[in-house]
Amino acid sequence: MSDYPADLTYSKDHEWAKVSGNQATVGITKFAAEQLGDVMTVSFDVKAGDAVAAGKAFGTIESVKALSDLYAPLSGKVVKVNGDLDSHPEIVNEDCYGKGWMVVIELSDPKEAASLLDAAGYMEHVEASG
Repeated sequence: MSDYPADLTYSKDHEWAKVSGNQATVGITKFAAEQLGDVMTVSFDVKAGDAVAAGKAFGTIESVKALSDLYAPLSGKVVKVNGDLDSHPEIVNEDCYGKGWMVVIELSDPKEAASLLDAAGYMEHVEASG
């Protein structure tokens, strides 16, 4: 289960969220990073102050294998974007749950986080889809 930390919640789109108070730090899961392979570019369509909606794309991630959308697991306002990924996208492969985070969202409804999967539920989702 170490591939999916228990203190995070997960979307079926393979994003994770670490909710703390009314904010959530968001990134992609280890499963998603492994499926993509070497990440070459992370592009954000949002900046601090922009609104995001759960299930809607907020950017793209490009790897040697694919170009994929990044989906917000929760709704709210972006308060921070990880600018380090502009020049060092490989951080996503190296530390997807730490330095490879994507955005921090101020949640419009913190209760929305209850709709996400826990680590065990996400692991079941990955096994069922793979």
